[in-house]
Amino acid sequence: MEFGFTTAAYVVAAVLFILSLGGLSGQESAKRAVWYGIVGMALAVFATLIGPGSGLWLLSIILIAAGGIIGIYVAKKVEMTEMPQLVAAMHSLVGLAAVFVGYNAHFTMKAVTGPDAAEAHGAFAELVAHKAPVELSILSVELFLGVFIGAITFTGSVIAYGKLAGKVSSAAKKLPGGHILNAAAAAISLLCLFWYMGTGGFFPLFLMTLCALFIGYHLIMGIGGADMPVVVSMLNSYSGWAAAAIGFSLGNDLLIVVGALVGSSGAILSYIMCKAMNRSFISVILGGFGGTAGPAAEIEGEQVAIDADGVSTALDEADSIIIVPGYGMAVAQAQQNVAELTRKLRAKGKEVRFAIHPVAGRLPGHMNVLLAEAKVPYDIVLEMDEINEDFPETDVVIVIGSNDIVNPAAQEDPNSPIAGMPVLEVWKAKQVFVSKRGQGTGYSGIENPLFYKDNTRMFYGDAKASVGDLLTRLD
Repeated sequence: MEFGFTTAAYVVAAVLFILSLGGLSGQESAKRAVWYGIVGMALAVFATLIGPGSGLWLLSIILIAAGGIIGIYVAKKVEMTEMPQLVAAMHSLVGLAAVFVGYNAHFTMKAVTGPDAAEAHGAFAELVAHKAPVELSILSVELFLGVFIGAITFTGSVIAYGKLAGKVSSAAKKLPGGHILNAAAAAISLLCLFWYMGTGGFFPLFLMTLCALFIGYHLIMGIGGADMPVVVSMLNSYSGWAAAAIGFSLGNDLLIVVGALVGSSGAILSYIMCKAMNRSFISVILGGFGGTAGPAAEIEGEQVAIDADGVSTALDEADSIIIVPGYGMAVAQAQQNVAELTRKLRAKGKEVRFAIHPVAGRLPGHMNVLLAEAKVPYDIVLEMDEINEDFPETDVVIVIGSNDIVNPAAQEDPNSPIAGMPVLEVWKAKQVFVSKRGQGTGYSGIENPLFYKDNTRMFYGDAKASVGDLLTRLD
């Protein structure tokens, strides 16, 4: 009876997760989709607690309560601008959990198949006890893969968090030997698999874990800041596959389904983002971003500044305006002021739209979330492919805290680290105003010729304060 209820609950939870994932594809349905996910997870946890192998109620309740309290604290404390690094941190926990579960499964298998088998207990021990030798071999491979992927996800996500939070340099750095070290670690891991299958000992599993931890660290350290949105998406995929592998080991159907959903959706999203950045999908997995044939082209000219009066005058005279938000808007928390600026300009009869690049910000959909939070109408928020052809007919473009996604070097300089990456062609508009803190290159460290073009003016200062200054001049 318990097993039947758990299975039925898992099926319902899986359906809710699928509905949640599908609903997140649209801004209007995203809020409802989140609730689908919440209900599905609550049902999955409840069914697991009362299902086969349940026990240790007090410890389970304490751990669930502690996790809930920590989750509420983090949700209230973390700003929207810090969501990308929070997501990376969550991925690291999934990877670490996969490693611990894999180790626990290993020791349980050894106990069940060893001389003290009578003392082994629990749902997983019962599962192992009824498996044939061939099935135990398959289980060992699943366990090994779960630990391998989980270890890569753990250290990779920790480094991604460090880069996103500014605690680790955003520059791409590799140890001497580069990809050869990664290949060697992968080869040792493969040898450890055969060693583990032959002996069943813990040491080859542990040695593989060390190699996988190094691979995760070295892969992500070798990726520059400009490519971090794809990295976060790819680590999301890794965490899903790690969960699926552990689901096979534990015989947990829901974990398999959820892991496969997360893994496949993360991989698909990473592929889409790679296409948007003109990157090789394989190079993402191997940490081979940003290779160029020579030095980047020299930039001539100087950045010309403009004050709020000059920008407001141009906005008063313009009929069509496009706003391009980037991570700088998120850092300054300027989305509310930007939304108010939009409302004022539209009230004056001007056409105002937003251009969103697929990798704007530090996370896929980062800008969409911020604009939705500020209640910017969905119908004026357009993707790059929908709006790129309109820039030549646009009077004014306001770029707020963006660099790579509006960088003409992607088209003009074959040696640029972002060469070939599709970008928003803002420089084709009649006038471009760039809201930026200073003259630095920003997070990715890539120079932007846009800032030096004749039709570009630099609107220096904190984005929230700068846009707020504009609001006072548009009354």
